[in-house]
Amino acid sequence: MSARTAVRAGWRQTVWGELLSEFLGTFVLICFGDGVVAMAVAALNQSGRGTQIFAASGDWLLIAWGWALAVTFGVYVAGGVSGAHINPAVTLALAVRRAFPWAKVIPYILAQVVGAFVGAALVYLNYHNAISSYEAAHHITRGALGGDADSTATFSIFATFPAPFFHSSLIGPLVDQIIGTGFLVMFVLALTDERNQPPRMNLAPLLVGLAVAAIGMSFGANAGYAINPARDFGPRLLAWWAGWGKVAMPGVHGYMWVPIVGPFVGGVIGAFVYDLFIRDVLRARGEPAPAEVEAAGRTVKEEADST
Repeated sequence: MSARTAVRAGWRQTVWGELLSEFLGTFVLICFGDGVVAMAVAALNQSGRGTQIFAASGDWLLIAWGWALAVTFGVYVAGGVSGAHINPAVTLALAVRRAFPWAKVIPYILAQVVGAFVGAALVYLNYHNAISSYEAAHHITRGALGGDADSTATFSIFATFPAPFFHSSLIGPLVDQIIGTGFLVMFVLALTDERNQPPRMNLAPLLVGLAVAAIGMSFGANAGYAINPARDFGPRLLAWWAGWGKVAMPGVHGYMWVPIVGPFVGGVIGAFVYDLFIRDVLRARGEPAPAEVEAAGRTVKEEADST
């Protein structure tokens, strides 16, 4: 290898290579996650392939499975380099409970937010005609919050909002986000715990995607199961820039902080719960890692034992 080639390759061996991985993994996540919502909200019914949006269980299943596949392929894309956190709540939980370097936490989160913003921008580029058509057909004024011209339906392509049965209270949605993200991180840790029952044949990304589908189908209606601060904030920022204004930021009843704070809290709680009930028990019983499972495999290499 020439000196010039070595220099060009060298930066990829630093944290910058990991940040590129987190950016691209989160970009893929949002492209296919927001993309499936754009299909359900605007594209299908404006393309002659349907007439309704959110036809209860049908569209919700489409969205839940779309997000599941989005997570799966986001993790497959980035897993070999950065471990594919693609979620600031996961990054924080790994720093708190798995000795992930604290110096990398903020850079990872920034890469994830930027990836989410760019992914949402690509979705908007691809679907802006369908969105505009839907707004015109239903007399929606982009940026209107409440009333006959309310634009929450098209905003929902990009970010989340609380169900109206919470009225002005944000306590319920906050609890919802804590619960959903707690389960997510618990499942991620279970699937990457070499002492437990880790999946073989590199199936962990697929199973993480199934975990997201389960959370969406069981805990999704209250607040749209953001369970990922970057997934919500990056596209929310894009929606604000694209004209949704106060619907995006600060959101109905100032909602925008909930899918940021809730997942951070829930992720750490989920990690503590998993360790208390499962990991610490396995370690106390002296359970060895199976011989065929790498102790520092490609998707868990940043999860060194912290105790």
